[in-house]
Amino acid sequence: MSRVRVLIVDDSAVVRRLLSEGLARDPEIEVVGTAPDPIVARDKIVLLEPDVITLDIEMPRMDGLTFLEKLMRAKPMPVVIISSLSQQGGATALKAMDLGAVEVIAKPAADVSTALPEMMLMLADKIKAAARARVERRLTARTGAAITATIKTTDRILALGASTGGTEALNSVLSRLPATTPATVIVQHMPAYFTTSFAERLNRNSAMEVREAKDGDTLYQGLALLAPGNFHMLLRQSGARFYVEVKDGPLVCRQRPAVDVLFKSVARSAGINAVGVIMTGMGNDGAAGLKAMRDAGARTIGQDEASCVVYGMPKQAYEAGGVEIVASLNDIPDAIIRCCT
Repeated sequence: MSRVRVLIVDDSAVVRRLLSEGLARDPEIEVVGTAPDPIVARDKIVLLEPDVITLDIEMPRMDGLTFLEKLMRAKPMPVVIISSLSQQGGATALKAMDLGAVEVIAKPAADVSTALPEMMLMLADKIKAAARARVERRLTARTGAAITATIKTTDRILALGASTGGTEALNSVLSRLPATTPATVIVQHMPAYFTTSFAERLNRNSAMEVREAKDGDTLYQGLALLAPGNFHMLLRQSGARFYVEVKDGPLVCRQRPAVDVLFKSVARSAGINAVGVIMTGMGNDGAAGLKAMRDAGARTIGQDEASCVVYGMPKQAYEAGGVEIVASLNDIPDAIIRCCT
């Protein structure tokens, strides 16, 4: 396979150097150039024809969001947003994903000596995922009509996992589920702070209550908890009570939070009373966990290839034997309701 050609766009010379040197260590990635602002980047895109762009949001001469909007109109291509690790940065990054960016990652922290190696590992994975993303499909995706049916069963647990393309996929699914949906736990590969803004968006668009999880939160019908960025989330049971444990820990499947960590805990704690859904994303995170859920008697759903931005995680889960039902993104809400009733 040819290497993924990357153009780095950032106004900081230090960040450009760190990213260039870090990505150069990956044999599957070639940094073809850097740019200090969108004006220079525009010319280098034409000259270098990169496969993927990494894009800072706050830059001189033209801000990253304006540049991204123009780029997606003129020459749609995969873009990975590199944003500041803050609440404001998370909200802005979500706006960028609305405009067509396919991935987001936090900038290196002030203490780069410990944070940089892990960040570069994740960035390399996100760049490779972005290179495989169907950008045009992402930009033209439409959500279906809202579902008004109710779900009678109250003792089930719904577990959702996604990565590249997952912000729009999860919004599409949750916006079409009723307020009576069983207690829901979600992992979307995102950095710290970014999940707070994402949970707020999901809450605005959903009949359910959606919020970022806190350690010890009790689950109940109509509540969806999103794993906070940079922390694993597990389902626990105490008597008739389901609750979540939010904890630090090593990367699992090169991710934190990891879908596998959540799904395996759901298999142990909820077993036959659970429904698992694996959606768009690159890699194998969630494959082993969904298989564990299915082996424990849970119903399981995998997104189909045609509606995925990247058909990686659902494919791996299907090939591992974890997927019972294959459904398009538009059909997943109906499939969830059938499995929960």
